[in-house]
Amino acid sequence: MDTPFTLRPLGHADLDALSDLIVAVVASGGSISFMHPLPLTEAEAFWRGSLSAAERGERVIFGAFDSARLISTVTLALAQEPNQPHRADIAKMMTHPDDRGRGAATAVLRAAEDEARAHGRWLLVLDTAEDEGAAGMYEKLGYTLTGLIPDFALKPHGGLTGTLVYWKKL
Repeated sequence: MDTPFTLRPLGHADLDALSDLIVAVVASGGSISFMHPLPLTEAEAFWRGSLSAAERGERVIFGAFDSARLISTVTLALAQEPNQPHRADIAKMMTHPDDRGRGAATAVLRAAEDEARAHGRWLLVLDTAEDEGAAGMYEKLGYTLTGLIPDFALKPHGGLTGTLVYWKKL
């Protein structure tokens, strides 16, 4: 099936787009480790570190573009402990609030799964916020809920939320 998006791994040239996206997602209530308001400088620092880890082969950051605009991203974290060479983590799944429901998140997640397979990883692990997270999408795509950790983190605008832990064998 053709996707209306361009999918590709992201690099340092995408720093501004990644930073703008994470600021918008946090402002809309996305629980992805940051509090609102997220200063652009803090977003840039986060992505510089993540992109440097990608250059070292520790992760792959995928993006979905609508024309030249980054609308969704996910990180496949490949760097694991020596006794876990078969698994990877899914992290920082986010879609711009104006573009949710268009299939971009599914597209980048599928790209991350394909990349995990290419790296010999057959077990994926992730967590998502209990409140307003992407649990429905993960379950639709075959991820299994392991459980809920209550009061795991603060929401971007305040108040606590639990986290739902998922896994999937590829």
